[in-house]
Amino acid sequence: MSEQSKPNESRRQLLKNIGLGMAASAVSAGTTTAAHAAVDKQDDSKKETQTTGYHETQHIRDYYETL
Repeated sequence: MSEQSKPNESRRQLLKNIGLGMAASAVSAGTTTAAHAAVDKQDDSKKETQTTGYHETQHIRDYYETL
């Protein structure tokens, strides 16, 4: 019975390693996403923007007519 009462340390270590691996992958995924977002913002600032804001186009006028 002494064999059954001892906890299985290797199984506990495996579960800890799985949890740490998932946490590490989540952190690395978050940093790569942030890096891509920073690169995209720099590229957008270099582009010439015409105008921003609301533009009423024919598509929008057609939608308003259906209301």
